[in-house]
Amino acid sequence: MALFRTLTQQRAELEKEWSRWATSASSAARLTPRTPLLRNEVAKSWERSLHTVDPARTVAPGLDDAADRWAESPLRGPITALADQLRAISQEAGYVAAVTDNTGTIVWTCGDRTIRRQGESVNFAPGGCWDESHMGTNGLSLALHSDSPVTVFSAEHLVAALHGWVCYSAPIHAPDGRQLGVLDLSSRWERSHPAVLSSVRALVTAAETMLRATDLGPRTGVRLECLGTARLLRDGRPVPLPPRQLEILALLALEPDGYTPDQLHAAVYGDRPVSTSTLKADVSHLRRATGGEIANRRYTLTGPLSCDAVDLVSAIQSGDTSSAVWLYRGPLLPGSDTPGVLEWRAYLDVGVRTAVLASDRPEHAVAFGERAPDDLEIHEHALRLLPADDVRRAVVSARLHTAMRH
Repeated sequence: MALFRTLTQQRAELEKEWSRWATSASSAARLTPRTPLLRNEVAKSWERSLHTVDPARTVAPGLDDAADRWAESPLRGPITALADQLRAISQEAGYVAAVTDNTGTIVWTCGDRTIRRQGESVNFAPGGCWDESHMGTNGLSLALHSDSPVTVFSAEHLVAALHGWVCYSAPIHAPDGRQLGVLDLSSRWERSHPAVLSSVRALVTAAETMLRATDLGPRTGVRLECLGTARLLRDGRPVPLPPRQLEILALLALEPDGYTPDQLHAAVYGDRPVSTSTLKADVSHLRRATGGEIANRRYTLTGPLSCDAVDLVSAIQSGDTSSAVWLYRGPLLPGSDTPGVLEWRAYLDVGVRTAVLASDRPEHAVAFGERAPDDLEIHEHALRLLPADDVRRAVVSARLHTAMRH
């Protein structure tokens, strides 16, 4: 109740200051705010926005190409990977999550159904233009302008129709530092809580880590994806291969020094009575699939092949826990019982898990817990690290409860 009273008082004071600014005929009369609650960055944004935005406007203008913008957005990959976590956080806390492109146009949303409907009434939805020149001061526009995480509460919004809202926003950057867009969590003002901005920061860190991990330039060449899946891509297009040959290719990628024929036979078949000619036939087929880039006498890769599991090994060995967590999309070649794969799978699983348990950053445990739903220790570690008022605790507590019942 004390927090609610404080928010109510804060909202009332900001409303008075907003009324003075919105009705004043000259900027000179607005130079000295009458309440210390009006932050300088908000006042400056109001001043810029009043040149192009009517505070009485009721809805954001819209564009018709939101689907095309989203299809072409570099944020589509990481946000899709984070979608389950974003939905869980926003639905549990009664928020709507939104992602914009670098112009402030919303390209993706999810979250609480009621809050989403209320947002849609002001076109807080894909296609809505929420930059400063169209909708004045709001979380999305201020994060883009300031290039930093921001909160915009109630009457800090220039447009009166938004005074019932609170926005927590942070810009997302490409590996080269360019702004790609903004991630935002918004809800009704009475749900305001500073812990939400921490969640937004953590999610942006996750998205930027994934962008760094996949910063491979154009999708050309040969790419093996074997964490939580099993497929070979050439220039971005799938190359059909049977499971056994994908296993062999994964082992060759993970062992840069390669294998003698006997070593590879043991890693693939173990003690099973399989002839050496079967292995030779599989390797010959792989040579055709990869462009002939497998050496003969000692089986090694002789050409460039990128692999998500190799990227994960590098992250673990370099102590980059953030990259390791976001690269880990699941166990190595799930379903495979090949001896060499089983050995590497255990190495990767234990490596990431150990790094997460050693980390004091809650976002690591929260994210890894999504991929390891039955791991009680990971969920307990996340709860120890999360502040008591962090909205992510609800999601982690639910995971822990479910894991304890299994």
